[in-house]
Amino acid sequence: MRLDLIPQLKHASSDQFFLLSGPCAIEGEDMALRIAEKIVGITDALQIPYIFKGSFKKANRSRVDSFTGIGDEKALKILRKVSETFGVPTVTDIHEVSDAEKAAAYVDVLQIPAFLVRQTDLVVAAAQTGKVVNLKKGQFMSPESMQHAVRKVTDSKNEQVMVTDRGTMFGYQDMVVDFRGIPTMKAFAPVVLDVTHSLQQPNQSSGVTGGRPELIETIARAGIATGVDGLFMETHFDPANAKSDGANMLHLDHLEKLLSNLVAIRKTVNSL
Repeated sequence: MRLDLIPQLKHASSDQFFLLSGPCAIEGEDMALRIAEKIVGITDALQIPYIFKGSFKKANRSRVDSFTGIGDEKALKILRKVSETFGVPTVTDIHEVSDAEKAAAYVDVLQIPAFLVRQTDLVVAAAQTGKVVNLKKGQFMSPESMQHAVRKVTDSKNEQVMVTDRGTMFGYQDMVVDFRGIPTMKAFAPVVLDVTHSLQQPNQSSGVTGGRPELIETIARAGIATGVDGLFMETHFDPANAKSDGANMLHLDHLEKLLSNLVAIRKTVNSL
């Protein structure tokens, strides 16, 4: 599998991981540019290929009064401005077939949410845009079963596909990462580890998802050690007041030290 459509990833190799990172949702232009500027500065210094992440809308919410977005076109235009301002590719998730073509006009990578990765029409619509497709592994799926989702993309004449592991449901309110799945899925496509969503604690009685952000570095270190191609981390300068998934996001102030440590771990692993 190739990710040649994204220039920043053309030369990515086992020597370095790439990063998908940004806020859970686009809350406004200023916040998106502020977060992107900080991450671009860090990743440029550490020579980490970078893709800015932000959801243009949030369709999978626990409650009807949860934040869903600032408006589709407004958020997508902000994603395009981030890309044009900092010269980085962008990724956003889509939820309906009609979202594929709409979002493809603004971003470089279309992400299929974990709950929807078995939706054939949605996966095929994303593939047919010709954009890179990021398939989130369903929390209810085995690593082996992701080969079928990957094949839906390649059968649609699109080789630009990657798989992201975001943990597996453990009971009703917790997630675990089975690191045995990383080498399994690497046989199908480049593999990304979604560190922050893997630490979610969904289905809380309040209807607001919880999380364990204190374990972000633990999961990220393990992912690098097991050879993931990329990492996915949501980050915000004020997680406590973020409009979506603040409970498991990394504070932006902690990102530089974490990535520096992970680069050192990757270098050590590569030297073995």
